[in-house]
Amino acid sequence: MENKMNKFGLKRLLAVLAVAFACVCMWGCSDDVSFEWERTRRNAKVIGFVDDSLVMVGDYRFWLEVTESWNGEHLEESGAGNPRLCVYNYRVQEEGPRWCDSVAERNNSGWFGGQLTDSIIWGGDFTAKMRMWKIGERPHEIALARRVEDGCSGKFKITSIKQWLNGTFIARGDKSLNVEGDGCQYAVLDTMTRTLMFKRLDERLKWIKDCDDVRAWGDDVYCIILDDEEGNSFVLKNEKDTIPTPRKFAIGGFWGDMIKMSGNICSMNSDEIICSDVIWYGNELRFYQNDKCVAEY
Repeated sequence: MENKMNKFGLKRLLAVLAVAFACVCMWGCSDDVSFEWERTRRNAKVIGFVDDSLVMVGDYRFWLEVTESWNGEHLEESGAGNPRLCVYNYRVQEEGPRWCDSVAERNNSGWFGGQLTDSIIWGGDFTAKMRMWKIGERPHEIALARRVEDGCSGKFKITSIKQWLNGTFIARGDKSLNVEGDGCQYAVLDTMTRTLMFKRLDERLKWIKDCDDVRAWGDDVYCIILDDEEGNSFVLKNEKDTIPTPRKFAIGGFWGDMIKMSGNICSMNSDEIICSDVIWYGNELRFYQNDKCVAEY
């Protein structure tokens, strides 16, 4: 019985080898691979606001690769890539974007981290590089040296980067400002020296640990403290000065040079906040005025 099984196994092995040998000789057993991009784009989201009429939107194209193997195996792989950045008018419906550009990459590698300035967005994981994409220009990467200041230990995942003092940027994690002990609470990004320095708040800046969002204009530090229950949120300047707000808001933050207060996109000039009458609820690319949709993309 054992000899019969061995003979059967040997015959089967020889048959497989014969087919493989025939494939090699005739070059006829290669896999059939097809790759196709979707014509339409998906996963569009607001990345930032340029001013009181223009918005930056990022989206992707999805793809499907099908492999029909020579041995009959059917494989499918899908993903998203070819990230695109566009600028739209959100106050008035227009036929299409004012400007668009895209990156020729098959897999999304993280270009849409957030808004850096009024016309620049950031991306990347900051392990050794960061990405910047300015309206009207090609996106690019810069190498970064990550450093940790004495008296500060541990790093955090960066989720927010805003303009800061002396031409630098403040980088934060979701809860990094509230880290106790000797953990790093924020980082200073200097794009000129290409360094990212992780730090703890000194006595001069300890007050910003209560901020839900923070940035600087010139030599002044501005902070948003949210009240998501009663909507009595407020904007603080240099710890002690409260900036009057034209409306109550429960959610919001700094978007470039603009401030989002609940659904309103607002600007600030000489500490006067002026809100647009166009509303963006934050969950889709629709903008409303007097309860009517005025722009949709």
